[in-house]
Amino acid sequence: MSSQDIPEEKLPAERDQEHEAHEGLAVADEENPFADPGLPPHEHRRQDVDEKAANHSERTVALLFTVSMLATIGFIASYVAISPDTSIYVFPLGHISALNFALGLTLGVALFAIGAGAVHWARTLMSDVEIADERHPIEAPPETRSKVLADFKQGAKESALGRRKLIRNTMFGALTLVPLSGVMLLRDLGPLPHTKLRHTAWAKGKLLVNMNTNEPVRPSDVAVGSLTFVKPEGLEEHDEDFQTEIAKAALMIVRLQPENIKDKQELDWSHEGIVAYSKICTHVGCPISLYEQQTHHVLCPCHQSTFDLSDGARVIFGPAGHPLPQLRIGVSEDGYLQALGDFAEPVGPAFWERG
Repeated sequence: MSSQDIPEEKLPAERDQEHEAHEGLAVADEENPFADPGLPPHEHRRQDVDEKAANHSERTVALLFTVSMLATIGFIASYVAISPDTSIYVFPLGHISALNFALGLTLGVALFAIGAGAVHWARTLMSDVEIADERHPIEAPPETRSKVLADFKQGAKESALGRRKLIRNTMFGALTLVPLSGVMLLRDLGPLPHTKLRHTAWAKGKLLVNMNTNEPVRPSDVAVGSLTFVKPEGLEEHDEDFQTEIAKAALMIVRLQPENIKDKQELDWSHEGIVAYSKICTHVGCPISLYEQQTHHVLCPCHQSTFDLSDGARVIFGPAGHPLPQLRIGVSEDGYLQALGDFAEPVGPAFWERG
């Protein structure tokens, strides 16, 4: 059936025009092809006409905000109570960290509940009336500012924030507690270092142990021109804090001819020409591993800082700002090299100005 077979009064286009005219809406034509189509009639929600339904929605939103608060408290409790070494089996993930699982679950619930509560609040209790507003210039004259303020007050009134005290109080409670999750994460920065960065595992009487052989070092084991890496007695690789301690206590010993040592303190702190210096570069903490026998220079492979071991390990090239700390050494009753104390200054690049 073609359009010619349909009675003229029943054509869809005309029926639409009649409906639009009835609603008082503009109709597009050749002279005005972009007429304002207007807004559809507003349909009231159940909460708009039924106070019982509105109260039910209010309780639902408050419940979601309360769940968020409880989840945040659960996040904090999990962070404090669960050991990082504890693992649990979760299907289908398998064995995972109980702490990570608890933190992720509680924080996820806390954030989801706040979002779900806000969405449900907006969809059921806040005003959903569509309002057409004419475009206005970019600048904001006093009239516009007054209108914005009036709109804000109207929006605050329509949100029922002042009247729905249960929603308001639980929302403020949820938004107040959620940031505490981030505050608790600051605990992962670790305890305050206090003086830990100024001291190492070296102490008076600790033997110098060869890193390769794991045996104490005698003066006769160190040949002139050789470079040997040592660690403090009692520090083993299987220790839980080995990496932390060796990062500060790593030591290199070199044997020089006593007459080639230019610095008096260096000579006094050495034993028969054997000098002991920190292996940690004072630039960014790289391990020094290159030694020039003829010049008595050691070189950091990271940024080429060069130190003169015959002159107090002072910096002669590169970005390092301080000489390498020297460890005072002597010989034990059994004839082994031993430390006569800790380093007199901080090791590596940290705390130089404060140490």
